[in-house]
Amino acid sequence: MTHTRTELNALLDAHDLGPSRALGQNFVVDPNTVRRIARLADVGPGSQVIEIGAGLGSLTLALAETGASVTAVEIDRHLRPILETVVDGLDVTVVAGDAMALDWPALLARHEEWVLVANLPYNVATPLVLDLLRDAPQISRMLVMVQLEAGERLVAGPGSGAYGIPSVKVALRATSRLVGKVGPDVFHPRPRVDSALVEIVRRDRPVTDADPDQLVALVERAFNQRRKMLRRSLAGIVSPEQFAAAAINAEDRPERLSVEDWGRLTQAVHR
Repeated sequence: MTHTRTELNALLDAHDLGPSRALGQNFVVDPNTVRRIARLADVGPGSQVIEIGAGLGSLTLALAETGASVTAVEIDRHLRPILETVVDGLDVTVVAGDAMALDWPALLARHEEWVLVANLPYNVATPLVLDLLRDAPQISRMLVMVQLEAGERLVAGPGSGAYGIPSVKVALRATSRLVGKVGPDVFHPRPRVDSALVEIVRRDRPVTDADPDQLVALVERAFNQRRKMLRRSLAGIVSPEQFAAAAINAEDRPERLSVEDWGRLTQAVHR
């Protein structure tokens, strides 16, 4: 069983609580949606799942139904006791903490491989996904629900208007795709935007041998002036000879370059 709108509202009313705007809480109140997420995450018996922002347990219950072992992270001290009651007797461990500040190595040390499945608060979704891709190699896959615009940026390819710094950071370490969209009607409160379901699968190794920090620094410099040609946004950093050595057209704008292109340019600069 997972929460219907009526059941979730009853839980909130019984404890005189409401969604926290400061924490970006939008609870899913549609059982079909959370079961869809669990199905797309492809988890089951033997899977170790990390859920961030478990709230009142709507998605947690759907994940537990699959037979997966779930570690549910929740920052809200008012919701955690309710969540613990909701998942009592299930293979669910509730962890108190802010996902942006958790000791992730310690939390993930119990198992070699994890899957992240979460309805992420819009205000932290992108930086959290990128931080975990960089710093938590034990997380091999992610299935996250994020604001549609953020999801499109995470999966965008070169030449797309949504392609930017997050797109390159994801492509460096993972493959990604948008696997579904979710309308606002399944949430309480109802957001003003649609959401996206994004699947991210970590690569065995980064797609380029370039130093990741050097690559990201170059990408950030260029995209912070994304309307300028590369020869202008990277003036004083990349010489004409280095553009030529990397087979990059200095007249292009940053959104034209793939992560492999950025890798070659980084190596040319730091050779």
